Amino acid sequence: MTELAAPLALPHRNPALIDYLQQRRSAPAQALAAPGPSDADLQTILTIGLRTPDHGKLFPWRLVVLTPDTRAALGHSLSPLADDQPDPNKARAVLAKLTSPPVTVMVVSTPIRDHKVPVWEQELSAGAVAMNLSHAAFAHGFSASWITDWYAYDPRALSLFGIGEDERIAGFIHIGTLEAPPLERPRPDAAAKLSTR
Repeated sequence: MTELAAPLALPHRNPALIDYLQQRRSAPAQALAAPGPSDADLQTILTIGLRTPDHGKLFPWRLVVLTPDTRAALGHSLSPLADDQPDPNKARAVLAKLTSPPVTVMVVSTPIRDHKVPVWEQELSAGAVAMNLSHAAFAHGFSASWITDWYAYDPRALSLFGIGEDERIAGFIHIGTLEAPPLERPRPDAAAKLSTR
């Protein structure tokens, strides 16, 4: 007797996840306060962050957890470099985004050059890691902010962060707790960004 294939399972809706994705909002980094993730929660967040699209299984990224002491030292070292920015006062002020949050994870893009997988796709994969980390932080009950700021692009600053010659900072994922929900921001009209061909 011929065995019948098992029927395909219908998609299972996850209303809680849909609701979260419809309301997801980045937090102001400088407003993030304690508590931050425990060591165990952070390890899970990091593990989830690495479950990302990665054409070729190249893992073209790395993560660096920047401790509060490290970030305080970086802020001190970066402050003189702010004088060379177009708006030095603002450049110094945004250093609070780096030094204030309880937890910061630096996502570093480490593309493999001269590979059949284009560098652009590898860099997009690093961006996907950053977004996954943000989602994972929210799933654990925290708020998160994915930012870069001027020190992610200044060559002198990059050396302070230990960024190699072929590497780029994809972003800093700051994680902590907000006293109040962040205000909503303007969103694009889906119809204006959508076409069918």
